[in-house]
Amino acid sequence: MGFNVAIDGPAGAGKSTIAKLVAKEMNFIYVDTGAMYRAIALFLLRKGIKPEERERFATECQDADVTIRYEDGMQQVLLNGENVSGLIRTEEVGNMASASSVDGKVREKLLDLQRNLARDNDVVMDGRDIGTNILPNAEVKVYLTASVEERASRRFKELQEKGVACDLEQIKADIKERDERDMNREIAPLKQAEDAVFVDSSDMSIEEVKEAICELIRKVK
Repeated sequence: MGFNVAIDGPAGAGKSTIAKLVAKEMNFIYVDTGAMYRAIALFLLRKGIKPEERERFATECQDADVTIRYEDGMQQVLLNGENVSGLIRTEEVGNMASASSVDGKVREKLLDLQRNLARDNDVVMDGRDIGTNILPNAEVKVYLTASVEERASRRFKELQEKGVACDLEQIKADIKERDERDMNREIAPLKQAEDAVFVDSSDMSIEEVKEAICELIRKVK
């Protein structure tokens, strides 16, 4: 049986960055559920589907096959055999993922793979509903967040460093809108699990957040 760590939180809280570092530190497998949903989102976008065309999600996603493999210890996300790891981090894909992830059929398609990985391996999994829905029996649960201003600032700097034109106020508005959507969706809304440890990273360094979570794991494992 695997030892499971669930890290939940809103968009831009640094979940993926922290989860990867924690997994490396503890020698666990990192399962990026958000990347899996983004792969489905990319598939839907390639089909010409818009985020508001929700009635098409369930039928169209059935042709998408999302798998995970590891190369040199790094997770690679495959969509119908194509490595799309470098194509799924755009704002457009992120917004589609937020919209399509509320669909029951989309979630059902990915749920079994996620749970099988967690059953057989020591894993760190991050997302919106890991501790509340996907891995409700995880040994360690963390709700990682930061202020809207801090999350927007981080995303703004990240895009600027990549040479992408962006507007801080628009990013802030997008984050607020996504928070509202994620927290109020019908299926598995974003919320803190009752037994999760709340971590606000607004004034913490990446190293401080990583070490705080690793210490939680060490106390339990």
